[in-house]
Amino acid sequence: MSSAFAVDTSPELLAGLRRRESAAFATLYGLFERPIHNLAWRMLANREDAREVLQDTFLQVHMRIDQFRGDAPFWSWIRKIAVNMTLMRLRSNRPPHGELEDDMATEASSLPDWIDMEKGLAQLPAQTRSVLWLHLVEGYSHEEIARQFGRSLSFSKSQVQRGARRLRDLVQTGDGSAPQTELRHALA
Repeated sequence: MSSAFAVDTSPELLAGLRRRESAAFATLYGLFERPIHNLAWRMLANREDAREVLQDTFLQVHMRIDQFRGDAPFWSWIRKIAVNMTLMRLRSNRPPHGELEDDMATEASSLPDWIDMEKGLAQLPAQTRSVLWLHLVEGYSHEEIARQFGRSLSFSKSQVQRGARRLRDLVQTGDGSAPQTELRHALA
């Protein structure tokens, strides 16, 4: 599955960014606004927080553009910044340490027979939702996720396994069918 971030950027655009040209940053914003916002919104399940992450990400890109070495595609560099900004926001919104997110939050008592994927994702604990999104949609490896969260490899694997199982349960209808989305296919 390819990332929505996989956007080619021209050497001219990168040169304009390094020269701090406002037109270059406007172009960059047009290219990456949607993928950054969607990543943050899906991981945080809060549009206001997602907008903050979007702004924080572009601020970091502006401040750190000279640090981009070109060892990897530019889109992967900006995605890494967006993920880091989102994880920082997630950590700042984390519930008290005594709550166990691995318990998959509280069960919804009366879910309708069919809910869409967005509502299903929103039912997951923030940490589980984030790990699931990074692995299944953004293509991060378990090792990369474990490093990002400062946790063990088994943490990432168990979050993906439990989150996928919980999400699959949430999106199933009474007749066993489910919404036809890329994420649903990844959960199969």
